[in-house]
Amino acid sequence: MASVLQKIKSQSKIDSNDKVVYDLMDEFYQKNLQADNDEVTPELTHRIQKAVSDPNTKNIHLLYLLLMYQQHISQTVAEGKNPNPVFQIETMHLLESETKEVYGKLPAIIYIFKAEALDSGQQKDEAKLTVANGLKEYPDSIPLKVYSYLNTKDEALRQDLIKNHPQHWMVQQFEIK
Repeated sequence: MASVLQKIKSQSKIDSNDKVVYDLMDEFYQKNLQADNDEVTPELTHRIQKAVSDPNTKNIHLLYLLLMYQQHISQTVAEGKNPNPVFQIETMHLLESETKEVYGKLPAIIYIFKAEALDSGQQKDEAKLTVANGLKEYPDSIPLKVYSYLNTKDEALRQDLIKNHPQHWMVQQFEIK
């Protein structure tokens, strides 16, 4: 996996001032995870496809890693299989380190996907730590609040979720009442 990344990265133009890929990851988070309905708009899909197909897109290796992870999850779910936790964890560790290297910070989506990957790989304590760290950076993140509540059963968190976010798809999916 790391050798594939090195090949992709060697062909990627790295620019920490170019926020196109960071903004796409953040918008994906806002529309797919933070919004009440988990729905990626056709406009966002078009912008992602445009970035992927444009040879001048900077930091494209980060977007490739995110899309590779997302494709793996989508494909295994569609086939009724369990995702490969080793692949998930390795991909998220690479995406985390590469994103920090380029931008010096992580978008919320990386904390969420990393926590899911670690949880899938039975690394529960590390998943909990990832959620806690993510909430320090993104205290208003509904997905991170949901995972934190599921980990801790914190009553104040439950009240916040059912009072302020009862229509959020994750609150409903996990039947937080």
